[in-house]
Amino acid sequence: MHDETGLVHIVDDVAALDPKPDQLVMLHAMDGFLDAGAAARLAAAQLSDGTDGPVIASFDLDQLYDYRARRPAMLFVTDHYEEYSTPRLLVRLLHDETSQPYLLLSGPEPDVAWERFIAAVRLVIDRFGVTSVVAMGGVPMAVPHTRPVTWTVHGTSPDELPEHRSMFSGQLRVPSSAQSLLEFRLGEWGYQALGFVAHVPHYLAQMEFPSAAAALLRAVSDATGLKFDLTDVDAAGQASIAEISTQLEGNDEVAEVVRALEAQYDAFTRAADASLLTGEGALPTGEELGAEFERFLAGLDRPDERP
Repeated sequence: MHDETGLVHIVDDVAALDPKPDQLVMLHAMDGFLDAGAAARLAAAQLSDGTDGPVIASFDLDQLYDYRARRPAMLFVTDHYEEYSTPRLLVRLLHDETSQPYLLLSGPEPDVAWERFIAAVRLVIDRFGVTSVVAMGGVPMAVPHTRPVTWTVHGTSPDELPEHRSMFSGQLRVPSSAQSLLEFRLGEWGYQALGFVAHVPHYLAQMEFPSAAAALLRAVSDATGLKFDLTDVDAAGQASIAEISTQLEGNDEVAEVVRALEAQYDAFTRAADASLLTGEGALPTGEELGAEFERFLAGLDRPDERP
């Protein structure tokens, strides 16, 4: 297939997709803007861990990536550079627990040339006959880590979205992303697309929060019928919650903040028309939460200095 965008190399030999399935889902989980708690990155890692799923498309990151804004890591040993972590944005062909094929687009969110990138993704969709595109992401929210992870669903066909009680009400003007623009453009072109965004406690947004990844994968599974083994990510989530709970012991100030968030969360689950963005009551601001949790988060990195 000719690539008029000059951004993507599509593999022609896709014998693993022969015969062509009636339904083919493309999941995408790009780390960057919409990845609080590393929810999307951890979800993608869970899906691709230990697999030799073939790369069916690769994007030219030299045209899409700002190396000075997000400098890839290198390994320096004594007197020489020994390793470079090359950033890659790829589409792999994977199979779920029932051997159902699906595609996974993962890697860093493009910094530039969004419209050309989206046109290149469209080429991949058309080449392999993708029937639906599903995004995964994470956003910081005023929610506690002690409650089940909630999520927001959105899509190009609102009337066909999975039944779900939204935590948002009214209109919100939000910063755009390559992921959100991709969904918007696909809708304009008549493709089916939807996305799930996990709500990550905003005091943990800069840390890995595996429970959010597990929530995303369960939502995707319910919506698409794909079956995933979540044993590892569930175990990582439980370990993370246990570590946070250990850090909270004896810290009354932090515990008070968490209790306030728990009260808000529980009130939302009881009220039919509540929204975590428009609810009443004196709630901690992001700055107040950041101050309260500064020592707490530092303690996660220095376990020998726990309060």
